[in-house]
Amino acid sequence: MSRRAALEVSPLPGRSGIRACGEISVLTRPSWEQALSELARRHADVSYVELSDVVFVDVAGVTALAVTAMNLPDGKVVIEHPPPQLTRVLQMFWPGQRRIEVAPR
Repeated sequence: MSRRAALEVSPLPGRSGIRACGEISVLTRPSWEQALSELARRHADVSYVELSDVVFVDVAGVTALAVTAMNLPDGKVVIEHPPPQLTRVLQMFWPGQRRIEVAPR
């Protein structure tokens, strides 16, 4: 039996942002990038990305998130409860990035 990667993204109730569940990988990247585009389009000062139910994110998924944040005209993206590899990848490739704030798991 083969396992299929799944990603569900929904708006955060009561605040600007998205909540993701599942995994962010090559199989789910199109829907992740579409959700990030929508997040950027609706961005107003602070946007939240809630990831407590994300079990895996690959480097390209972190890159898409970082590029989205860096391309915002102002404000920042607060990443809430990310999987550990997301924080490590951000520290490795984008240390000191001011548009991204990580609230740990």
